[in-house]
Amino acid sequence: MTKGKKLFQGICDYFVITVAAFVYCMAWSSFLIPHDIASGGVVGACTIIQFATFGLVPVSFSFVVINAVLLLLGFLILGKGFGVKTIYVIIITTLFFDLIPRFAWLTSIEGQPLFISDKLLVSVIGGLLEAIGINVIFQRGGSTGGTDVIALILNKFWPITPGKVYLYTDLFIIASVLLVPGKTVQDMLYGYITMVTFTLMLDFFMMGRTSSVQVMIFSEKTSEIADYIVHQLDRGVTAIKSVGWYSKKDRDVLLVVTRKYRLSALTKAIKQIDRKAFVTITPTSSVYGEGFEEIKTGIERKKLKVSNTDE
Repeated sequence: MTKGKKLFQGICDYFVITVAAFVYCMAWSSFLIPHDIASGGVVGACTIIQFATFGLVPVSFSFVVINAVLLLLGFLILGKGFGVKTIYVIIITTLFFDLIPRFAWLTSIEGQPLFISDKLLVSVIGGLLEAIGINVIFQRGGSTGGTDVIALILNKFWPITPGKVYLYTDLFIIASVLLVPGKTVQDMLYGYITMVTFTLMLDFFMMGRTSSVQVMIFSEKTSEIADYIVHQLDRGVTAIKSVGWYSKKDRDVLLVVTRKYRLSALTKAIKQIDRKAFVTITPTSSVYGEGFEEIKTGIERKKLKVSNTDE
């Protein structure tokens, strides 16, 4: 890639990250905070601090302070590129947290275009917008800091989805809203609704393109189908010897593992070659190996040095 293309790609990344950070901040400053809802994550903890201090310590201040401590961890483990983008996201997010409440028309308060009276609906919308913003930021190699850093670090070494990391860490943070005078179990439940919405949608967005399917193809034209899949679709095929118990004839069954988003092209090709082909499709939760994901065990591979000695 030329320097010009790298520069253009970098500009695009930061532009997209900026938009995503704005959407993420809107989830909080436009919907959740105006309705006194505190969900999980560092922002949730900052929101609780704001509630407990009656606004004397705003989210924008505690957010940048807490993340300054966590940022070093992500920088050391996840690399310089991660650190630079995360610093940018934290700065721009802090700015948005400070600016959005200044514009009433951007907040869900009575009399404004974004006002929603149903607190349950506000919780769902807040969780959805959070997931959209975080997903885009993740895909561009950044993070809003806080539990995002923890999620990415764990996902680097273990096959645990970011959504599950949020689920486990946020349970305690949301429950702590009960320590704020005047808050009730109902306030805690709204926070949990936001958390569940955010967790499910984040996993849906982030795992959508990496989810895979296992396809088994029964056809009289297995050779033609296999050749097309290998040479035209650039996917691997395994031929499994089988016997039709009714006909007692030997035949090949094709086994193909592919990304879910490429399934349409595969089934279309099968139909064009053999309209009578019998096809079964099974979702797979994890696929490891060449062309897919690397196995993550939490243990880094060590290079084994083998020394040959003459006997």
